[in-house]
Amino acid sequence: MIDKKHIGYEFPPVTVPVEEWRLKFLAKSLGETRGIYSDPDAAKAAGLPGLLAPPTFPFMLEIDALDLEKFMSLLGESLEKLLHGEENFSYYAPIYAGDKITVRKTITDIVDKKEGTLQFVISDNTFTNQDGIVVAETRTNYVFRHQ
Repeated sequence: MIDKKHIGYEFPPVTVPVEEWRLKFLAKSLGETRGIYSDPDAAKAAGLPGLLAPPTFPFMLEIDALDLEKFMSLLGESLEKLLHGEENFSYYAPIYAGDKITVRKTITDIVDKKEGTLQFVISDNTFTNQDGIVVAETRTNYVFRHQ
C-alpha cells in the first residue's frame, strides 16, 4: 500500500527543451496535417516564432521530466502494478519549438478504492517557459493495482 505521507511531495523541477523533430513526430502520430505543427516555414508564415506544439505535448514533457524508477521507489511500488488512469489539461499560452519548459510535479492526493486493491496517485504539474510564463497545467492520475 502506498503511504499517504507522500501527499504534498514536490519533485525537483526539471527543464526540458522543446525540439522541433519531436513536435513533427507528435503531429504526424496524431494525424495533424496543419503546417503550423510540422512545417517551420508554414509556422513562420503564420507569424509564429517556431513550430506550435500540439495540445497533448505537455504530457510528453511530463514523462521526460519524471524519473520513473525514482517515482516507483519513492512510492514503494513496482512498474508492473502501474496504469495511466487519466490526464487533464489547462492551457494558458502556446508552446513552441525552441522553448525550454520547466516541469514542476507535486503529489496532491492518494486515494484508495475497492478496499485498497486500487490506489490512485494524483499529481498536479505546472509547465513554465523560459520567460517565466506558465503555459500549461495538468493533473495526472496514476493507478496502482494491488491484487
